[in-house]
Amino acid sequence: MNKGTLQSISSLLLQFPKPLFNSKQLQQIHAQIITTDHLCRPPFRLNFVLSCIQSRNLDYALLFLQNLPIADSFLWNSVIKECVETGFDWEFMGVYNAMRRENVCPDRFTFSVILRACAGFSGSEVGGGAHCQIVKMGFGFDVFLQTGLLDFYGKVGELGLARRVFDEMPERDVVARNAMVAAFGMNGFLVDARKLFDEMSERTSSSWNTMITCYCKLGDVEAARQIFDNNPMKNVVTWNAMIDGYCKSNQLMLARELFDRAGDLKNVVSWNTLISGYVQYREFGKAISTFQQMQAENVKPTEATMVSLLSACAHLGALDMGNWMHTYIRRENFKIDVFLGNALVDMYCKCGSMKPALDVFHSLTKKNAYCWSSVIVGLAMHGHGEEAIKTFDQMHKEGVKPDRVTFIGLLSACSHSGLVLEGRKYFSEMFEVYGVEPGIEHYGCMVDLFGRAGHLQEALELIKSMPVSPNAAVLGSLLRACRIHKDAKLSEQVTDQLLKLDPYDGGNYVFLSNVYASLNRWDEVEICRNLMAEKGVHKTPGCSLIEVDNVVHEFMAGDTSHPQFAQISAFLDDIDKKLTVLGHVPDMEFVLHDIDKEEKESAVRYHSERIAVAFGIMSTPRGKPIRVVKNL
Repeated sequence: MNKGTLQSISSLLLQFPKPLFNSKQLQQIHAQIITTDHLCRPPFRLNFVLSCIQSRNLDYALLFLQNLPIADSFLWNSVIKECVETGFDWEFMGVYNAMRRENVCPDRFTFSVILRACAGFSGSEVGGGAHCQIVKMGFGFDVFLQTGLLDFYGKVGELGLARRVFDEMPERDVVARNAMVAAFGMNGFLVDARKLFDEMSERTSSSWNTMITCYCKLGDVEAARQIFDNNPMKNVVTWNAMIDGYCKSNQLMLARELFDRAGDLKNVVSWNTLISGYVQYREFGKAISTFQQMQAENVKPTEATMVSLLSACAHLGALDMGNWMHTYIRRENFKIDVFLGNALVDMYCKCGSMKPALDVFHSLTKKNAYCWSSVIVGLAMHGHGEEAIKTFDQMHKEGVKPDRVTFIGLLSACSHSGLVLEGRKYFSEMFEVYGVEPGIEHYGCMVDLFGRAGHLQEALELIKSMPVSPNAAVLGSLLRACRIHKDAKLSEQVTDQLLKLDPYDGGNYVFLSNVYASLNRWDEVEICRNLMAEKGVHKTPGCSLIEVDNVVHEFMAGDTSHPQFAQISAFLDDIDKKLTVLGHVPDMEFVLHDIDKEEKESAVRYHSERIAVAFGIMSTPRGKPIRVVKNL
């Protein structure tokens, strides 16, 4: 082999992140390792097996290890650790078992990795087996492994076993005490956690942070803040734990205030926590503006940042921004795993762009049930019922087990495409064939399917046969169908049930009002409106959002606050004149008020969707799609 080839292979093996190789390339590099003294050195052997794992070729990594002339426990441990961190799920146990068959003795590092993995995967049985092996191999009194066992049992909910390990420890250092405090807190025993914390003669920053996390996890943010304020050794983890607690309890203003106070003790986790909090509580615009500030401060985002931001774009319908983020992900060589890939698929689907959604989906090397479900839901949303069914069939062929969300998408696809027979078939097969128990949301899909198709009595019979009482979503589906098919009698029955379920949901009154309005029964419309006034209930106002030049504009019905509203109004008037000449008559069937024709036309003209579409036509080049997202 010439010197240039040798240097090329050396640089490839030492490169970070590791390049991906196919089986033939791995064989070629393996041959060079065997035949070249230079490449046979430990650093190159290690990087070769890690490259095998990164290339999703665990079999080849095992083959390499099993044929080493001298057993190397460090290499075996490295492969187990890499399997856990690379998302090979439980396959790390196959590596451990192969290690034992090759008579390579596991050490304390081997077991520490296995315990961490079992804690993360909630593997009580496997972790318990590891505990037995630890004792048999003479590590039973190793403080490091005992602390790992304590942490493992706490995380899988075996608090009794965690306490037993703690009580039997011959010596308990501050790390072990911190792990026991965390175990108490994770399992809801805050009084015990606080008692042990107060008894600690020595505390580290981790001790304080553990208590903050415990209180936040169980929703006692005020107690967490007291610990935070009293903590004499605050570090970045302290600030992040408290910011996360505020975010999870929907106290976003306090989270932002603390975030701004953190100063130099902010890191990328701080930014991700705040952005994720904004997304979780539907403050999507603030999530995006925080990301823009993050960029201005030269903080490099992570895959977690992108997942949150893509969710924000999906809910805002901000396709241009979503496209920019996808380009950024490719440019920065982010690893598009199932989480980031699913976020991209979901964003494109919700923004009405199915081709790139499918392109991303098909490019994923590993697809879980979430990825398949996102595509099926996206196809359903856009009326591609038959394509959704084909995708479901392909999912089944590839051995991916569908879940509850998959069937929501599948039944919605049947509903939106009028596939009544297919919907009945898949609903009946849910439990019988796939072992998925139908939930109330699946019954809601079937009610929607029957309602859209005009089978109102069949929908009603299905509701009566449900094993649980119908909720507002199920009854709301039937009520919408009653409005479409103008069945006022059934509407009254359904609304009566809805009002008993939630007498303060203004949407229920509006649904019934719409039915009465469509039948010109204005006295009943007025009764509905008076009931709303008496009970002090209000309908959530509908709004429409549209993205133009990476800025999301929000419009509400009759809202005149937009800076360009005068131009939009003039443009709408011009459109209406042209439509009138062409013979268009506005559909005023569901305008609630018994008012004259001119007022009804005005109510229809300034509907939030019409304002958004008019603004889109005014503000975008000819031929560019206009995407409007609704909040309801």
